Amino acid sequence: MNEEFTIRSEEELDSLFGEPHALVKGMSRDSLDDSMMEFIRRSPLACISTVDNTGKLDVSPKGDSPGFIQIDDSGNLLIPDRPGNRLVLGFRNILQNNNVGLLFVVPTMKETLRVKGRATLSTDPSLLQSLSAQGKPALLCTHIEVEECFFHCGKAMIRSHMWKSEKWIKYTDSLMVLHVANKMDADAGTAKAIEAEIERNYREELY
Repeated sequence: MNEEFTIRSEEELDSLFGEPHALVKGMSRDSLDDSMMEFIRRSPLACISTVDNTGKLDVSPKGDSPGFIQIDDSGNLLIPDRPGNRLVLGFRNILQNNNVGLLFVVPTMKETLRVKGRATLSTDPSLLQSLSAQGKPALLCTHIEVEECFFHCGKAMIRSHMWKSEKWIKYTDSLMVLHVANKMDADAGTAKAIEAEIERNYREELY
């Protein structure tokens, strides 16, 4: 990358993009309003960003039936965790630095919802039971005290054609399987076995 064109100051950013519209400036809130809470109830997927004490970032998707992320009486978020890859990178980050950010999406809706706050991890049995799915309690609850939230305009979704199925490319291969097979220097037969095991895990260990 040519260093001559590297942006190094907020003034350079402002000169490039200009001032945001007054309406946009006023969209940020320090608590969820009714429309934001309804958006979260409709959302089956959110991505949560975390950072460790060295500044290294991680982003993890969280998904389930719409409304799986609950809102408590104080207007804060309760995110259940289900069986996964057990790396728990985001949770390790939260133990070091509890600042988090979330991006909520709702299928067919162009806008997204961004939320920032502070996270705490809990294994309270009654809380985990209240976050049950498919008859199984959550493994862990991430409680997020909301500090800032705002809707993000839909231009990214529009440009990406995210919700237009006629624009989707119907991929049938798994690049994760290819990645794992290559890392193991596996032959075609082993690669098929890896794919079969991953699919079994998806079927039998989703909850």
